[in-house]
Amino acid sequence: MIYLDYAATTPTSDEALHVYNKVSQSFYGNPSSLHDIGSKAQHLLQSCRRELSSLLNGSENGIYFTSGGSEANILALKSLINAHQGKGNHLITTAAEHSSVFNFFQLMMEEGFEVTFLPIHEDGLIQIKDLKHAIKKSTILVSIHHGNGEIGAVQPIEEIGDLLEAYDILFHSDCVQTFGKIPINIQKAKLDSLSISSHKIYGPKGVGSAYINPNTTWQQEIPGTTHESGFRPGTENLPGIAAFITIAAAVCNHMEIEQKRLNKLKLYLVNELRKRSTFIHIESGWSTDYLPHILGLRIKGMEGQYTMLECNRYGVAVSTGTACQIANLAPSRTMLALGRSETEAKEFIRLSLGKQSTMEDMQKTISIFDTIIEKSLLVRRETKH
Repeated sequence: MIYLDYAATTPTSDEALHVYNKVSQSFYGNPSSLHDIGSKAQHLLQSCRRELSSLLNGSENGIYFTSGGSEANILALKSLINAHQGKGNHLITTAAEHSSVFNFFQLMMEEGFEVTFLPIHEDGLIQIKDLKHAIKKSTILVSIHHGNGEIGAVQPIEEIGDLLEAYDILFHSDCVQTFGKIPINIQKAKLDSLSISSHKIYGPKGVGSAYINPNTTWQQEIPGTTHESGFRPGTENLPGIAAFITIAAAVCNHMEIEQKRLNKLKLYLVNELRKRSTFIHIESGWSTDYLPHILGLRIKGMEGQYTMLECNRYGVAVSTGTACQIANLAPSRTMLALGRSETEAKEFIRLSLGKQSTMEDMQKTISIFDTIIEKSLLVRRETKH
């Protein structure tokens, strides 16, 4: 099976598994315990915090470990809004956010907040002028993802950060799809908070992190919580955290080389798919404004679910969008935000590449697409007769 669903999750690396097992055996103490075994675990936890903050160019005091990217998004957003809602009740986000963020803002509307959903344009990006126009005196927070999980569009977060700093508005970004793929610099982007996840970069599932600028006031979601400086309840998953940080350092150090390799594979796919433009519409662009590992497309007249099942039948694993959204079989919100009809949105599929992807995989995948399209045309001809 050719695996082209790395944006959904990645296989856990041998290095991460080794560290997970070693820490499970040797650092089994609770980091909150005051005896020596607990202190040993606490020292390792703080070391992980320092390492991750250096990868993000942030402060170790701003790192909070979570169960994953979705929890990091929700807790960071709620903690910031709780602390600053006295300044206003207006929030800004986009129509193409990950479901954890999109659903959170739906809930905020039910709680009485005013939420503006910025449009995304044909390239998948927001326009700074749209953001500036949406800002009100009552605006307290803006949440805009760094990289889109379906078409790979990369938002100009440094430009966004400059604008929001000038207006003294909090800035959160979901960086789950971009961490380890392209550079993230908290200081340059002037981020107040962000979210990242372990299982997107070959670490174990069930581990992630939120970052909140130590100079930014936040209020804990659950009063009386003591773990992670009150950010979330529950004993820290130290083996998972250590494995996460180990592979994060390795991936970030190898990032530039892997970017070039994945760009080469993606360019091959794009060029081959363009030759089949009568049947295939590419939804991802080709520039530095797009992630190197994500390619979104539609086979015209064919539902994405059918394409995915046919790909699976012929030995290639793809998806019809983000895993957290396709569970309810809803059409891609990113496609709808791009102005596609509901029928077109349901045609969408995503190919996402990773460290085990090869040029031979790309060639086989193109051949499989040709087979699926040919089969579909044959069925249509037979139906007409």
